[in-house]
Amino acid sequence: MAVKAYVLIEVAVGKAKEVVTALQKVEGVQSVAAVTGPYDVIAVVERPDVNAIGDLVTRNIHSVSGIARTVTCLTVQLA
Repeated sequence: MAVKAYVLIEVAVGKAKEVVTALQKVEGVQSVAAVTGPYDVIAVVERPDVNAIGDLVTRNIHSVSGIARTVTCLTVQLA
């Protein structure tokens, strides 16, 4: 079963549009949106396992120019 996570992203001032555009092209990013509040962008990602989520975030998301900080929130199944 695939693992899904929400990546909460803080970006440099004036870079939200560029970050959203870049993230839309990253494989594994299901959706991305600019938001209001303490974070500037939220991305929904899905990969086969937790390690693949970590790899996606550290290699493909952190490398996007304009991203200052991220918080990754894994989804869980509630029985």
